[in-house]
Amino acid sequence: MCNLYKMTKTVDEVARLFGAVADPPGNAGDEVFPGYPGYVVAQGRVRQMIWGFPLVLTGKNGQPLKPKPVNNTRADKLDSYMWRFSFHERRCLIPVTSFAEAEGEKGAKTRTWFSLPDDELFAVAGIWRDTSEWGPAYSMVMTDACHHVQGVHDRMPAILPPSDWQDWLDGSPDAAGLLCRPYELAMNVDKTAERWAGDVHAARPGSLL
Repeated sequence: MCNLYKMTKTVDEVARLFGAVADPPGNAGDEVFPGYPGYVVAQGRVRQMIWGFPLVLTGKNGQPLKPKPVNNTRADKLDSYMWRFSFHERRCLIPVTSFAEAEGEKGAKTRTWFSLPDDELFAVAGIWRDTSEWGPAYSMVMTDACHHVQGVHDRMPAILPPSDWQDWLDGSPDAAGLLCRPYELAMNVDKTAERWAGDVHAARPGSLL
């Protein structure tokens, strides 16, 4: 599952590519981690939201704990209770420059980055909703890994070509669900020596439901 991605374009650049209206820029960084802000294209606007739906947790004595961001949504679970209403009513596009997966032995994992050779920015399927904990929040749709990703992880973000963007945003749920499939074209794979947990944010994994 994806717990880290990059989005290095400006809000105005994203708006031009997606034919959307740019909201005022927020404080999202070039690297996006679960529980932190990123940008999505929703309702014709480029909006900043928190990456991950808040999962409410309680301690052993019933005391409330800090919510955990559920930042990944399995494509085969989109009709489950947690995701159904957002999938049916509030789909979005997540602009991505590249996404990372952890590779290697526990305690020594490194970042392997995946990007598209002909696109500096591409779109991943997402869903969103308003939350009382964090305000607007989004989750990234995961599908089965393509052959470029399979050696690192069995799932990957559902990458949408431009021809599918409008169908994802406005199509019927049945039609939209069919768009969440392994990516079929070429990908760049960059196996780095960057430590996966070398950043305090990356040491805080999100979750997949």
